[in-house]
Amino acid sequence: MGIRRSTRHLLAAVAAAALILSGSVVSTTAAQATAPPPSQVTRMAALGDSITLGVSSCSSWSGCAQNSWATGSSTTVGSHLLRLRAAGATDLVAFNDAVSGSRSAALTTQAQQAVRQGAQYVTIEIGANDACTRTVAEMTPTTTFKANVAAALAALGASAAAPQIFVASIPSLQRLYEVNRASSSARFTWSLLRICQSMLANPSSTQPADVQRRAAVQQRVDEYNIALRDACSAVASCRFDGGAVAGYAFARADISTRDYFHPSVAGQARLSSITWPTTQWVSP
Repeated sequence: MGIRRSTRHLLAAVAAAALILSGSVVSTTAAQATAPPPSQVTRMAALGDSITLGVSSCSSWSGCAQNSWATGSSTTVGSHLLRLRAAGATDLVAFNDAVSGSRSAALTTQAQQAVRQGAQYVTIEIGANDACTRTVAEMTPTTTFKANVAAALAALGASAAAPQIFVASIPSLQRLYEVNRASSSARFTWSLLRICQSMLANPSSTQPADVQRRAAVQQRVDEYNIALRDACSAVASCRFDGGAVAGYAFARADISTRDYFHPSVAGQARLSSITWPTTQWVSP
């Protein structure tokens, strides 16, 4: 990848983050609730999909929850769980309620599980599977996605535990494609495993139809991120990452070589390090 192309990709990532922060729709922002001190937080839950399960971050294609950016026990990753414990939540117990392959429609069920667990801190990373479908036409409509997220936030808001909620933005699928599109191993794996075909089908093609297809997928992801921001901003106890994940330009080392799609251990560590500063316990 040449310097000029790398610069364009970096600028595109910055532009995506700016879009999330500015948006095209003015939303009502609820007054943010004050988070309790970490010493009072004893239960947390992580909701979402395979990213939060740490899939492909170890020697297995299945979940590697110890490497989760949210609830992992690996000191290499330095998850939100470990950061909260270091900040004083010494009795903190974590539940990873994420389910591989989940779309936003499944988020309320996960939220209800977190409520039953009495979670006082809940992380959410959802949306990649709503865009990663067989075709562009099968992607979840943005209005449906936002309604699904709002329903999950409402379920959490009804909890007697009054959880603090953290919502992470969705990584740039275009960036994940760009990083490894020149790799024959990645192209073979994407085809063999049928990974995110809406974005990754015909990865070597520069035909207008394929270029436009990838752009349409990334546009939908950008729309989802705005929906996440707006849904979160309407809830006093919710904090959005400000586009930290969406705007991050993932490097090859951040992506697992088992499927060339999910975050590696280094990628999981990066997710934790870029999101933690935007949480209720760090960001004013």
